[in-house]
Amino acid sequence: MLCFRMTSLSELLRKAVSKLMSSTSVDEKTLNEFIRDIQRSLLISDVSVELVQKISENIRKRAVQEKIPTGLSKKEHLLKILYDELVKLIGEEPARLDLPKDRRYVLMMVGIQGFGKTTSTAKLAYYLKKHGYKVGVICADTYRPAASIQLEQLLKDTGIPVFKADGIEDVVEIVKRGVEKFTSEGIKTILIDTAGRHKSQETLMEEMKKLQEAIKPDEVMLVIDAGIGQQAGAHAEAFHKAAPIGSIFLTKVDTSAKGGGALSAIAVTRARIKFIGTGEKIDEIELFDPVGYVGRLLGLGDIKGLIEKFKLAELEIDEKQAEAFMRGEFTLEQFVKQLREIRKTGPFSKLLSRLPIPGLPNVPEEVLRNAEKQIEKWDAILNSMTPEERANPHILNSSRIKRIARGSGTSERDVKNLLNQYRMMKKFMKTARRLPKKFLPT
Repeated sequence: MLCFRMTSLSELLRKAVSKLMSSTSVDEKTLNEFIRDIQRSLLISDVSVELVQKISENIRKRAVQEKIPTGLSKKEHLLKILYDELVKLIGEEPARLDLPKDRRYVLMMVGIQGFGKTTSTAKLAYYLKKHGYKVGVICADTYRPAASIQLEQLLKDTGIPVFKADGIEDVVEIVKRGVEKFTSEGIKTILIDTAGRHKSQETLMEEMKKLQEAIKPDEVMLVIDAGIGQQAGAHAEAFHKAAPIGSIFLTKVDTSAKGGGALSAIAVTRARIKFIGTGEKIDEIELFDPVGYVGRLLGLGDIKGLIEKFKLAELEIDEKQAEAFMRGEFTLEQFVKQLREIRKTGPFSKLLSRLPIPGLPNVPEEVLRNAEKQIEKWDAILNSMTPEERANPHILNSSRIKRIARGSGTSERDVKNLLNQYRMMKKFMKTARRLPKKFLPT
């Protein structure tokens, strides 16, 4: 999930949810304030006035007319209504990885330069390889000399080949040669990174149309920057006229303050968002799941997405272990081991954004930074503990702490710091239990 700037939709919505959850009761005044907070959050995030008005009316109508489900409080019911309406806004069906593995499949990536098309092509190639596809990438950008160099740099050490044809100006010829070469090598999934700029917008669209007619790709994927907001819909329609768009890759969702506008605008065009970029690294890509996405926006979590991220990183964590960790059910030794593993997926702040903890402030940044820096020391400290001490850290008194510090080559302060971080994280994770199971999305 996704990390956002202070002005992002996620930050604004979480503040509104936190304010609701901390209120003493839900009366008409509380409901009005909550709706105003939601309206402000959506408008600042570039969602159209018409959609904001529609969502507001639906929230108010349902809050007044619906019978509160058994097991939910008024606050939780109101939060569930908001959740439902946001999922409706951007579409309820999750994207699926449905590319065939038993035949050739050519996927053409299109988009304007600056939207992250080449980076997204590399991310998608890496993602597909991790999911068992044999992938090759063709550089079909003859306008930007460094395009092939960028692709090769991004895919370095991944084992994914990049085809380029120096000296050939005909883009169709380049792609045909690339497809033939990869096919002869048994590579069935072929990605084409097309040009993002040209002499003019018209000539770029003409080239896309020419490629579409000559190559007849199995799928055309449009790359759009979430930062363009509501303009994303018009942008998708313009490209669709040149080469029928089968899916969309939305980039910079993690940093854009206008992500809400882009998501809603694309949804209105009925274009299918298939992937989103959640960061700058090559593995920061995921299939778009509206349910999980909205859950993370509101702080309701996305355990399914978290498990998928663990699997993509090839971590030694199964679903039951991960869910137990999220509930705060872990020993001191498991705490350090799991932090060491999940650190491979990126910053802890992105992990915590997937946890189902509505209305709860983020773990202090200093706690997260400290945990990331101290893991190597913590390994040494654990190795100096007895099995009993690792299983029952509450028995650690001053004399035991001194012995452990000497044996691990660390300070008593380091040992106490580990114990404090363990208790804080355990307490934080357990707060997720406050959310009734009946509220969680099915």
